[in-house]
Amino acid sequence: MTTATSRESADGSAQPTVRTAAGTVRGRREGGLAVFRGIPFAEPPVGDARFQAPRPIRAWDGTLDAFTFGPPPPQEAGFQGRSLLLDAPTGDDWLTVNVWTPDPDPAAHRPVMVWIYGGAYKLGHSGSPGYDARHIARDGDVVVVTLNYRVGIEGFARIDGAPANRGLLDQVAALQWVRENITAFGGDPGQVTVFGESAGAGSIASLLAMPSAVGLFRQAIAQSMPGTFFSDELARDIAAAIAAEAGLRPTVADLSTVDPRQLPAAGEALSAKMRQYEERWGQVVPTQTPFSPVVDGEVLPTTPWQALADGAARDVELIAGHNKDEFRLFLALAGQLGKITDEQAAAALRTFAPGPDGEQAYRTAYPDASPGELYERVQTDWLFNMPSLHLAEAQVAGGGRAHVYELAWPAPGNGGVLGACHGLDIPLLFGTFDADLGALLFAGSEPSPEARSLSSRFRAAWTAFATTGDPGWPSYDTEHRLVQILDANPHVTAYPEGTSRRLWQNHTFPALPLIN
Repeated sequence: MTTATSRESADGSAQPTVRTAAGTVRGRREGGLAVFRGIPFAEPPVGDARFQAPRPIRAWDGTLDAFTFGPPPPQEAGFQGRSLLLDAPTGDDWLTVNVWTPDPDPAAHRPVMVWIYGGAYKLGHSGSPGYDARHIARDGDVVVVTLNYRVGIEGFARIDGAPANRGLLDQVAALQWVRENITAFGGDPGQVTVFGESAGAGSIASLLAMPSAVGLFRQAIAQSMPGTFFSDELARDIAAAIAAEAGLRPTVADLSTVDPRQLPAAGEALSAKMRQYEERWGQVVPTQTPFSPVVDGEVLPTTPWQALADGAARDVELIAGHNKDEFRLFLALAGQLGKITDEQAAAALRTFAPGPDGEQAYRTAYPDASPGELYERVQTDWLFNMPSLHLAEAQVAGGGRAHVYELAWPAPGNGGVLGACHGLDIPLLFGTFDADLGALLFAGSEPSPEARSLSSRFRAAWTAFATTGDPGWPSYDTEHRLVQILDANPHVTAYPEGTSRRLWQNHTFPALPLIN
């Protein structure tokens, strides 16, 4: 039984108090919302719990002050020199949730939205300022939950003596916590929507295919889903190489001898020299990301596209979409904008374009494209756009319903050269223009009325979908292919990247293999 009450703080303001299944938590009133931070949903995954499936949280006595975010899971220092964990708390309680609710009244039964962060499966923290959910909860009159899950070696390395996809199992445990406890926070456990971006969207696609996640959510929103899923053989080979960087074997016994906060250095060291493994690991090498969900046959039985086409998620409403210029962010961060040679473009086309004649097919389809445009186009298509579109098409093929969108509005920062790049949807959705990636994409400038209008449009569509299953535009089908274009003047039209769609229409997106 879960209940909610309020008590007065020293300054006379009401502090919301909720009784969860494990114990009482006390939050704060902030801007008309009740906010709870750092509530544990599983035991700290350290000691004999390290590298294992998450274990149920033990009950506590008294009242837990849920005022501060829990510490981030162990991870690399940042991405291409950008730190993501400034002023982050420390400790072993990585597995925590945060709740923003208009009113922790058990009778309210508001829709619930659960955010899963991205970060290439090796970075991320639900306490990052860019994920402050106040605007979504307040504007949409919904309960928003954000969560931590293990990343990198702790969460995704395929090691002996440990279950695969521990980071995904953490997400399932958090969703189980939501089912058991969210009523006391004013939410409806039968009306849960999961939403996430990049690796968060890849996680959601995985959850759609996982038997252990069945029934834990009714709607799903996958923003810029990456197409990288590892075969078990590839994942084990990569894990062996990571462990070797630390002079160890890829086993729980060996890796447990290294402090969790020190172990990410082994992953960083491998990422810096992945080119040495190009003949064995193929397409994963240029991503410089040695982690992805593993199609292990048990936790994740098959790829999301196959699972959805087989009807695994036909009862879940889906939004899947992408940004128009996804890969441009990575070109900019690497200092490569305007510097791509034809040789580099040719290598990218040979590596990523589908089919035996993929390079020539792209050059024929885009005859006026520069080397830089071809380089960007094929990697945008391979890594994000086509996986997202194919996820929606697989859902439709399996008897379900999907809605598709493309964000086409260009980021205003840096003279607009970044276009509608990867990650732009986060500050627009959350309204966090001056935090994390938003600070780069909006360059610290005051958001224009146009940006604020599009931001409100984003939240209105997402929260309407969480409430009714309808985001406000037609569902996708393979006859009309109608999608929502999110731009200064949002409109519905046929899928705009038709040239790329036709190039990829026969591609099946298998789990990435170990080549030899």
